[in-house]
Amino acid sequence: MNDVTQILQAVEGGDRRAVEDLLPLVYSELKKLAATRMAHEAAGHTLQPTALVHEAWLRLVKDEGRSWQNRAHFFNAAAEAMRRILIEHARRKSAVKHGGGQQRLDIADLECAAQSPDENILLIDEALEKLASQHPERAKIVVMKFFGGMTNEEAAAAMGIGERSVYRHWECAKLWLFDELSGEQ
Repeated sequence: MNDVTQILQAVEGGDRRAVEDLLPLVYSELKKLAATRMAHEAAGHTLQPTALVHEAWLRLVKDEGRSWQNRAHFFNAAAEAMRRILIEHARRKSAVKHGGGQQRLDIADLECAAQSPDENILLIDEALEKLASQHPERAKIVVMKFFGGMTNEEAAAAMGIGERSVYRHWECAKLWLFDELSGEQ
């Protein structure tokens, strides 16, 4: 069992000091995850990877009753927190800058977290919510891969399913999202 998993178990056991011990162990990985997500954002994006990590961290540790089963579960929660932060940021920006107007996104070549501009996150989130109501497992994989930048192997470990199942769900989800975002569904 690695250090992160041990500390996560201590956090679950109510050890407040364990939360302080956790940050140095996961910070660089969280920063890398955020930097990957932010790498291809529009130039001049007001949200920086460091701010994204800090905000996600605050959300993760705010709820004292929250627990994580293992390292993969923790990073899945971090990816979800980052997704929500980016969506909130995009909503605020869209409301102010664009008057709420949105453009359709072609995600035919969607492969990782770093390929979607900030303005399209709202469309993706809207479609993702609809996907979650129909296929929750597929939606969870999209969050882990698209917003969390996880590999199929990492997503499989986080969900406790096989890597081939993650691959199949990911392929189906991409097709479904493409149809949904292009207005063909």
